[in-house]
Amino acid sequence: MRLHYQVQGDGSPLLVLHGFLGSLDNWRALSKRLAQQHRVYSIDLRNHGASPHAPVMNYRVMAEDLREFFADQDILSAHLLGHSMGGKVAMQFAVYFPNLVTSLVIVDIAPRAYVPEHRPLLDALLRLPVHTFTTYGEIDAALAPSVPGPALRQFLCKNLVRNECGGFRWRIDLDAISVNYDELTHAVESTMPFAKPSLFIRAGRSRFIQDSDIADIRKIFSNAEIIMMADAGHWIHIDAAEGFYEVVTQFLAYATPR
Repeated sequence: MRLHYQVQGDGSPLLVLHGFLGSLDNWRALSKRLAQQHRVYSIDLRNHGASPHAPVMNYRVMAEDLREFFADQDILSAHLLGHSMGGKVAMQFAVYFPNLVTSLVIVDIAPRAYVPEHRPLLDALLRLPVHTFTTYGEIDAALAPSVPGPALRQFLCKNLVRNECGGFRWRIDLDAISVNYDELTHAVESTMPFAKPSLFIRAGRSRFIQDSDIADIRKIFSNAEIIMMADAGHWIHIDAAEGFYEVVTQFLAYATPR
């Protein structure tokens, strides 16, 4: 699959992978800053953003999508930065294709399986007749009973685009994502450890990485550093933007071959 992407900057290659129901737009500000030191490829994963839609969606096929991207762009090795679902894609790719990975930055996700806690959210989005609305405000109000957090509603509405009749449609393949959602809760498949530099950034106000995950992280990623950003939630790059940028740039400088 030919993934949609944007590229900027020069230097060692760095791929930025967004999270569940996100897109490369969520990382635009940080990608621009990181492009001061790296050639940054911001990527839309399958069924997200402007990338193609497909009926199958799991970490194996998404890792294969990245392998095809490396080949198309003539990238011999790159740093991978992945948030949440994108972090699992990055981990799976590193385990499958370690020779293509310079280092890993994994943002607030562990390699374990998770409970399917987003199923009610997906069901709420599927029930919403977005083609009948004419303004974002109407959609926001209709979502409010099921999605009480305004920041989350705003995040979700970034996946809407106008249709030809003046209403809206989902840019993401919501049906395929829903059908394959259980696959996205699965653990990373690993038969041998990934020994290159890896940085796991854990949010203090998030439950996605628990103390009990640390041993499992280091079992698969034997050269892993795990740090906590205490005042950040799951979207660490927004909640603690400056500190996050400093931590990531310092790690990438250390992990970039001289």
